Amino acid sequence: MILTKQFRCIHSASCVCTKGHLTEEVLFLVFNHLNWNPKLIVALSCVCKWFDDLAKRVLWKEFCRTRAPKMMLDLQSSGSHSVDGNWRALGKLLIYCSGCNKNGLFNNINIPGHFVYRTRFSRTSGKSFLLPQCRTDVLYVSDPCEHLDQGDEGDVGFFRGIFKSFALSKVRKMLISRSAPMHPTEVCPYCKARLWNMLAAKMIPSSASCRLGAYEDCIEYYVCLNGHVLGICTLLPLSDTDEASEE
Repeated sequence: MILTKQFRCIHSASCVCTKGHLTEEVLFLVFNHLNWNPKLIVALSCVCKWFDDLAKRVLWKEFCRTRAPKMMLDLQSSGSHSVDGNWRALGKLLIYCSGCNKNGLFNNINIPGHFVYRTRFSRTSGKSFLLPQCRTDVLYVSDPCEHLDQGDEGDVGFFRGIFKSFALSKVRKMLISRSAPMHPTEVCPYCKARLWNMLAAKMIPSSASCRLGAYEDCIEYYVCLNGHVLGICTLLPLSDTDEASEE
């Protein structure tokens, strides 16, 4: 069944949604039984603004906690009860590879975005994406989502990530002090915030390409105002990757 988004509902006494619908507690138990299925959370969000608000406040939060429990505990360990950019944005980041449109964020590459079944995010890997003076920051980065045989572009990998407490991070302070440029038109596919160009700011260390198994001069990534990271790289052939690891 296709559900149409409705913005008129404010869940007032006249709203049809109030006539016999389930309470928050019951919906929580139902979605817990469904293992916080993201497709069903999206479907519920389309019913009305009240259900959309419930999904943002509760359901996406529990989805994130279930999918990446240790990561979520760490992201919230600073005392905050929310995550930069909201729980729905983080839930999408966990399961969605943004890809790239032609003439979009990564120039002429056209690879559609898609959902991924499972992705590993690593705090240790995140250190490789930070300059030495910023490595006290906490950054979780995914393994690259591989898109092989992309013509002249070769084997392309997309990666994504999130900073802990980005507003207080050294990376953010350095971006501001260097007057790093923001992309003029594109925004974060997860939270719609503006994007800083880490390549233009000269803040991508060589260790990032080693971690990804990519060519050193073929890696680029952005970080949004909420600390979401999305990037692209050209992957080395498997034999070359093995040799680089040995070195």
